[in-house]
Amino acid sequence: MNAPRPTDSGGRMWSGRFDRGPNEIFDQFQRSFSFDRRLLVYEIAVDRAWAHALEGVGILTGDEVQRIFATLDAIANRAEGEPEWLDRSAAEDVHHFVEMALIEKLGPLGAKLHTGRSRNELIATDFRLFVKEAAASLRQSLDRLELALLDQAEKNLGAPMPGMTHMQHGQPILFSHFLLAHLSAFHRDTVRIAGAAQAADECPMGSGALAGCAFTVNREALAHELGFALPTANSLDAVSDRDFALEYLFALAVLGIHLSRLAEDFVLFASQEFGFITLPDEYATGSSLMPQKKNPDSWELTRGKTGRLVGSLMTLLVTLKGLPTSYQRDLQEDKEPVFAAHDQAIALVEVAAGAIAATHINAARMRDLASDPALLATDAADYLVRRGVPFRQAHEITGKVLRASERTGQAWTTTPLKQLREFSPAFDEDFYAALSVDSSLGAHSVYGGTAIETVRAAIAKWRKTLASENAPR
Repeated sequence: MNAPRPTDSGGRMWSGRFDRGPNEIFDQFQRSFSFDRRLLVYEIAVDRAWAHALEGVGILTGDEVQRIFATLDAIANRAEGEPEWLDRSAAEDVHHFVEMALIEKLGPLGAKLHTGRSRNELIATDFRLFVKEAAASLRQSLDRLELALLDQAEKNLGAPMPGMTHMQHGQPILFSHFLLAHLSAFHRDTVRIAGAAQAADECPMGSGALAGCAFTVNREALAHELGFALPTANSLDAVSDRDFALEYLFALAVLGIHLSRLAEDFVLFASQEFGFITLPDEYATGSSLMPQKKNPDSWELTRGKTGRLVGSLMTLLVTLKGLPTSYQRDLQEDKEPVFAAHDQAIALVEVAAGAIAATHINAARMRDLASDPALLATDAADYLVRRGVPFRQAHEITGKVLRASERTGQAWTTTPLKQLREFSPAFDEDFYAALSVDSSLGAHSVYGGTAIETVRAAIAKWRKTLASENAPR
């Protein structure tokens, strides 16, 4: 039997069963080529691997495989050089597009390539390949953000700032310590993203529509040719599993939370009330009315746009909730949220990396605020503990000293020793040496603390870690 022409019954891959074509509105409604055309490069790679697999079971000859390869190459080259060709296409989806192009060029041979396979496994395979590559691309962008934070931490090592809890000044910390806190969070994001890529690293090809392939293709060879670690273990699960996409979206959503938190910090730090940083012109905007304004729009937009990443995760969760086992057409809705979230994440991370690298730190302003005597209250309590006072008593004694100084309007750190001893005989002359920003910082030399030598060691460790992870393999 001759292969159907691309124009038969609309050139559809399933039209033989039907007497009438679909309703025109529904036909447009059910098409996905407008967005899944993005998977064309993966579709062509899968087609090449499948041609090899069919050659291995005698469906295709070596010559036929070479003719298919040449045509697939031509399709890829034309699609890259002539995007309007894709714009004009009447294809339902990316699989239909390639099959029509193969049949147009090769006739019956082009129709043979779909032997033993289903669009269900094709899209699952294409999509997994996309997530693997998308994750690698995003990790490269995150590397740049991590390095920007690390460079600023190293450049500004020694600059103290008021550390806060509940948005209230708490204790002095190094600004570098603050930056490394964000770096730690983003590095956890890279681990989650790598985990999503690993979850996608199984090949569904050979699963058929749901029951497995009726031809004994070599699934291990297929998987390895496409760069997967192994084939999927169950054909029914393989065509319906989208956990890898959920894991990627979850990683992006958490990344979005971390970016939003960084953005909020820098919006505050750029305000006149804080004055910790000066916004770079390249990542700020002005006001259409107020000439003096320099607005932190790069950070405000980052804070706002990260909601899209969370939204994409919720979209796919709701799509998958309650689906029966095996492939359902609802799964066509899996790709757009992943594509959108990935693109948004790349842009957000690149903007954040550039803004961090270009930001000027106002170290004098931060040191001035970090020198507020109130931030040294915990150091006073710790001093008493080292003199044998139980911590709860030391906490109460220090609080009473602060309250008394508030009534007199004098800085509590200048309270005469005689008055201090009225609160506790544990106070002595060496107490005043502990009441400085630098001594406070130096006291926190525990691993992970904010002492300058500890932070310097942390910077060196991060530098080594990032260099090792980015080394060519």
